Amino acid sequence: MFEIIFLGTSASAPSIQRGLPAQVIKHGEHRFLLDCGEGTQRQILTSGIGFKRLGNILLTHNHLDHILGIGGLISTLARWESMDQLDIYGAERTLERVESLIYDVVLRKAKPPMPINLHVISAGVFFETEDLKVSAFSVSHRGADSLGYLFEESGRYPFLPEKAEALAIPPGPWRRDLVNGKAVILPDGRVIEPEMVLGEFRPGVRIGFTGDIGNIYALKDVLKDLDLLVSEATYLETEREMAGEFGHLTARQAAEFARDANIKKLVLTHISRRYRERDTIKEARAVFENSFVARDLDVFEVKRESDED
Repeated sequence: MFEIIFLGTSASAPSIQRGLPAQVIKHGEHRFLLDCGEGTQRQILTSGIGFKRLGNILLTHNHLDHILGIGGLISTLARWESMDQLDIYGAERTLERVESLIYDVVLRKAKPPMPINLHVISAGVFFETEDLKVSAFSVSHRGADSLGYLFEESGRYPFLPEKAEALAIPPGPWRRDLVNGKAVILPDGRVIEPEMVLGEFRPGVRIGFTGDIGNIYALKDVLKDLDLLVSEATYLETEREMAGEFGHLTARQAAEFARDANIKKLVLTHISRRYRERDTIKEARAVFENSFVARDLDVFEVKRESDED
């Protein structure tokens, strides 16, 4: 299961209701901070997430509204928070700007409070465990080196307890090994194969984040069939031409893509102060009903279908 906590949902500048871009993605023991606009650390505290285990920061691009909060976050960690290490991922130009912000502005050549690892990444998988894979993909925005991110949960064969009961398999290590795909020998000598107690394969949840993007249809093969897509929607359709000039999307464009790419749920963020929220959601839902506009501190849970039964 994924949990997404939206810390900042505004575009370019904060408003009274919305902070600058940032969201936390949680999966099991893993925490990822995706973008870190100004004011993010206060939102981390307000949300109750806290700084512990928030050691992975993923950055979409180098515009200040997406990275400026890193300075304050590291300054705070240097004073009173303990963290084993901080891993920051992004494209080369993004990390060049972040490195200058950290070492020239915040630390001023002083030793960092913990190891800070800057990982230059491009399109492809850069983080992988037994049950989770995180990859980046190239995004068309103003300038080069913009990235979006894809989170993919490993699929599994569900354990069917009724079949285990019918075969008189006792609870304990035998059932655990069967869930892990291993054949077992029971105390009475019977050999039980995993397929005797496991159901059909069920794929894991897939969620995607576009970051700021101008041409989303170029990513249809990457983003199709997602369980949830978090897309920017900086403009409304009345200013579609301006959206294109600045490398952004309208709410309608995001919704059209969600419809055409077979997305299950669309969540819009990067909302401009010039529009009323109800107008943004109205425009999106006229095309794709299962659309939502994220607000600061909103939480979305995304579960595999078997977990929702």
